[in-house]
Amino acid sequence: MTAASLKEKRVRDLARMAKQSGVRGWHAMRKDELINALVRRATSAQSLHSSDEPREVRNSNEGRQTSSTGEKKRRITERNESSVTREKTPPTSSQKNPVTVERGAVIKRIQEVQAQRSREKSLVTQPEPSQKRIAKRNRAVLMVRGPHWLHAFWEVTSHSVQRVKASMGAEWHTARPVLRVLETSGEKGETPAERICREIEIHGGVKNWFIDVRKPMSCRIEIGYKTPSGDFYKLCRSNRVSGAAAGRGDSLDVHWKDIESDCSKIYSLSGGYSTDSESEELRELFQERLRRPLGPPKVRPTAHGHSDTDVQKKGFQLDVDAELVVFGSTEKGGYLSIQGEPIDVANDGSFHIRIEMPNRRQVIPIHGQSASGLEQQTVVLAVERNTRLMEPVSTSEADETER
Repeated sequence: MTAASLKEKRVRDLARMAKQSGVRGWHAMRKDELINALVRRATSAQSLHSSDEPREVRNSNEGRQTSSTGEKKRRITERNESSVTREKTPPTSSQKNPVTVERGAVIKRIQEVQAQRSREKSLVTQPEPSQKRIAKRNRAVLMVRGPHWLHAFWEVTSHSVQRVKASMGAEWHTARPVLRVLETSGEKGETPAERICREIEIHGGVKNWFIDVRKPMSCRIEIGYKTPSGDFYKLCRSNRVSGAAAGRGDSLDVHWKDIESDCSKIYSLSGGYSTDSESEELRELFQERLRRPLGPPKVRPTAHGHSDTDVQKKGFQLDVDAELVVFGSTEKGGYLSIQGEPIDVANDGSFHIRIEMPNRRQVIPIHGQSASGLEQQTVVLAVERNTRLMEPVSTSEADETER
C-alpha cells in the first residue's frame, strides 16, 4: 500500500479502509489526511510484523530483550484494537447506563400523564351496554330537578370532536372542555336573547352534570371547548328550561324521593355500614327521612320460654345460590347458540339468557352465525364460583370479639 496507489481511490473508499483499519477520527479527515493516516497505519503494521518474525541472535540477553520488545508492541497493539472494539460495540442490556434507565422511567411517566390528560379532555361518550344498537348522535338535554338544581345530560360522537379539533388547529392543545350556562330572556315563540352567566370546566368520562342555581331563571346549556384566547367551539346545545319557584317542599322530602328507590346502595357508599361512630348520624337521618330502619336488625331479647342454647341448636338458616346472566347483541336474523343450545334473538338483535352457575369453574362457548351464513364468530366465557359456608356465630359472641 503506497501513497500513489491510494491517491487513485475515491474518498469514500479511503474512509471505509480507514474505518476498517481502526483509524481514529477518520470521518472528519480529508483525502490527503486519510492517505497519510493509512500509510502510517500500514508502515506500523509492517514493522510490528517484521519484529515478530524469528531471527538468529548471538547472545541470549539480546534475544530476551528483542522478544520482550516484541511482546510490549504486541500488547500495545492489542490494547489499541480492544479500545477500538469497545468504541464500535454498543452496550448490552446488562450494561445500561443509569442515566438511560432514569430517562426511560421519565419518558414512561410523561406518556402516562399525557394519556390521562387525553382521557380527561375527550368528551366522547361511550354507549351503555343496553343501547349499543342505537345510533349515536350529538345532543344535550337540560332538566329541572328543583328550585336550585338543574340536571344536564349530553352525548357527543367522536366525529364531532375530531371536527372541532381540526377547526381549532394548534389551540386544541391548550383548550379546556366547558359546560356553558346561557341565561335567556324573551317570550315563547320569540328569538330569546342569551347571556353567558356561567362556565363550568368539565372532564371526559361523564355525561351527566348537576348545576346549582341560586334563583329561578330561564336558561339552556352548551357543551364545547374553550381556548385561552376566549373562543368557544360548540359541540351540542340543549333545550330551554325555566326554573321552578322556591317553596317549602324543597326543604322537606322532595330530594329524598330519588334516594328512596336505591337507598341501601347510597347508604352503603356513604359509609353507613362502617364501624365509625360518625355513621350513626347518617343512619338516623336516613331512617328519619325514609321512615324505615336500615342495616341489620338489632339484637332482641330471647323469646319467653326459649334459651340461647335452644336458639343455637335450631341454627340460623341461610341458603345462597347464584346464576349467570349473559346478554348482548348481534345482527338481525342471526343464529346464536350457547353451549350448543340455540337461543332466541330479538328483532333488534339483542339477546339474554340465564345459565346455572354451579360451585366450580366452567367454560361457556357462545357461537354466532350471520343471517347469510357466510360469517361466524365464537366468544368464550370463563367463569368460576367459589362458595364457602362459614361457621355460625351468635351476635353476643361477635360483639365481645369486636370489643
